[in-house]
Amino acid sequence: MKREITDQLCRWKESKRRKPLLLTGVRQCGKTTVLKSFGEKYYGNTVYLNFEENERLAGIFEYNFDSKRILQEIRNTEKAEILPGSTLLIFDEIQECPRAITALKYFCENLREYHIACAGSLLGVALKREAISFPVGKVNRLQMYPLNFREFVLASGEELLLETLKSWPVGRPIPDLYFTPMKKLLKEYYLTGGMPEAVAEWVESHDLSAVEEILDEILQDYADDFAKHAPPEEAEKIRWLWESIPVQLGKENNKFIFSHVRSGKRAADLENALQWLSDAGLVRKLELVEKPELPLSSASDAGYFKVYLSDIGLLRRRSGLAAETILTDHPLFLRYKGSFAENYVLNELVSQKESAYFWRSGNAAEVDLLLEKNGELIPVEVKSAENTQAKSYRQFCSRYQPRTGFKFSMKNIGESCTESTRTVSLPLFLVWNWQEYLETEVPDRSPEPW
Repeated sequence: MKREITDQLCRWKESKRRKPLLLTGVRQCGKTTVLKSFGEKYYGNTVYLNFEENERLAGIFEYNFDSKRILQEIRNTEKAEILPGSTLLIFDEIQECPRAITALKYFCENLREYHIACAGSLLGVALKREAISFPVGKVNRLQMYPLNFREFVLASGEELLLETLKSWPVGRPIPDLYFTPMKKLLKEYYLTGGMPEAVAEWVESHDLSAVEEILDEILQDYADDFAKHAPPEEAEKIRWLWESIPVQLGKENNKFIFSHVRSGKRAADLENALQWLSDAGLVRKLELVEKPELPLSSASDAGYFKVYLSDIGLLRRRSGLAAETILTDHPLFLRYKGSFAENYVLNELVSQKESAYFWRSGNAAEVDLLLEKNGELIPVEVKSAENTQAKSYRQFCSRYQPRTGFKFSMKNIGESCTESTRTVSLPLFLVWNWQEYLETEVPDRSPEPW
């Protein structure tokens, strides 16, 4: 499967600032596969070390941090040629050897001409451990995610659909010839999510039961991680939080409330457990901005937030949502459908390296997502169906007068004027291409009817 992060890896390979690379990301999102494929395609040879499969490898790093000695012992142990520039040296499951992480500093300082890429399960969690001396300023870092919708469409063999819609004019409705298959693909993505194994199974067999078995196994692996890798005093709390997130997303006001996790529990009791889930890449926090100012990060309220899952397929399985409910647009699938769509859009934006927040004015108005782009506020309203009426969005536009805003829904593409804000309506299956419409200059439009 073509992964967008490969382009970033190519830039890393050619960069004058190249240092040893740390590739982080949620477990089973494809880090190892991508690094091996990258090495096979862009290097003369690849030397792969897995510190979990071969615990004895850690012994190479125990004596000292002499980079030349370490490299020579790896050559001897692996019986492999390691050449600067033409060999990719992969350290996988590097969290199992903290001294190997520290050693990256000395590879950067003394043997920078060698190309070293590192990955690991729960590496984000491991790097927070006090026992690891992190090589600050001596590594490059990349974050990897499950497949986003665009990658899913590519994996499904529909690259021509993406090419056709890439520069679609905002003033021309998308005909059913393209709209219908993209809508179908989006529903399929809602079923499978972006975990590579689940996507590969769906593309090969379209066997939903096999896909769901894979998703259940991944969820079980995550649950096992809580017991194996989390601090003993936090493991049970992490499990409580993990079970609570899909439930809280279904509430009318889906603000995350710690007391709803377990009766009598407060933020002070559970915030470390939530941070563990965040460091593991399993959840995303969406913080409130009540009074928007630039930068948004300075205006956000870290104590008032929503929590979403990092993969839409895992959310579906974790919440017990049947595939038929999504495929048939069951009339009772309404409130949760909205949160489900919000989770999807948030994940898409995160995969594009966008930092998102949400806006709420008391209990009277709320805009689902708030972005900052090129020094401007971008309000984003998310609707799961075709109805895009949103009084809160209009209220935000009236009060803060952003130049451009977006409405993501299942309505066809179009544009209008909300107060003085140019509003672009995009189908949910075009979130991957939203920036194409951000920079388009458009003449003034008369306000849309209330």
